[in-house]
Amino acid sequence: MRYPKLRELKEAVKALILGPYTDKFPYKPHEPYERFRGRPQYHEEDCIGCAACVQVCPSGALSFSDKNEGGKARRVLTHRIDLCVFCGQCQANCPTEKGIMLTREFDLSSTQSRQELNHAIEKEMLLCDGCGEMIVPADQYKWVANKLGPLMFSNPSVFLSYLGLGENEGRSGREIKKPDRFKIICPRCRREAVLKS
Repeated sequence: MRYPKLRELKEAVKALILGPYTDKFPYKPHEPYERFRGRPQYHEEDCIGCAACVQVCPSGALSFSDKNEGGKARRVLTHRIDLCVFCGQCQANCPTEKGIMLTREFDLSSTQSRQELNHAIEKEMLLCDGCGEMIVPADQYKWVANKLGPLMFSNPSVFLSYLGLGENEGRSGREIKKPDRFKIICPRCRREAVLKS
């Protein structure tokens, strides 16, 4: 006959005295541990709209679409909770480290439809003053300017966007000239303006 190990006997006595290890979840809220990977949440004030999170999402739960309606260009970033695997790649690859973060929220059951569970934010896009195409989200230019510091003055589009001096009307069909280098323009139009100078 084999005797029980002392470690197992110690755990059995502990369980008898202290009670079960489990939480009383439905009756009492469960507090997950600090590094728990719960629902990802966009933080609109910290997100720059760069879509780096979309590029690294393995399940396709994150997506973006660029819309230009009546001269107002917007980037819409959407998180679909029904496709998310809570891997944390979006948070790990966010350049600002605060644009999208995993919460400790784990009780995600709902009677709503799938579309109502989606979380979306919108970011303003900058338009090229030369061709009218969308360039980049305005918040991303401001973030790059802050990271570059004084070096931002080497790119007129970045520092004009940062200082809020660009017209950003998004004119299209206009010929690019040398003075247009000091406006918010896309790389293609900038190349054309430099070659004409």
